[in-house]
Amino acid sequence: MQKTKKSIAKRYKITGTGKVMRRSPGQRHLLSKKSAKQKRRNTKDKVVAPGQAKVIMKALPFGL
Repeated sequence: MQKTKKSIAKRYKITGTGKVMRRSPGQRHLLSKKSAKQKRRNTKDKVVAPGQAKVIMKALPFGL
């Protein structure tokens, strides 16, 4: 039985339709120099590229 890669399970989520979502970087510190537009866009989750999504799906056999 394949185990779930916990480090990947913490960073990525699989939607109901099977897309892999990730958090946007750049929201931790140095926010005063970033524009409001940049900060607003970074709050939304992004879809992982199809090539990387395949690798992530293999590491998450139970679709966490």
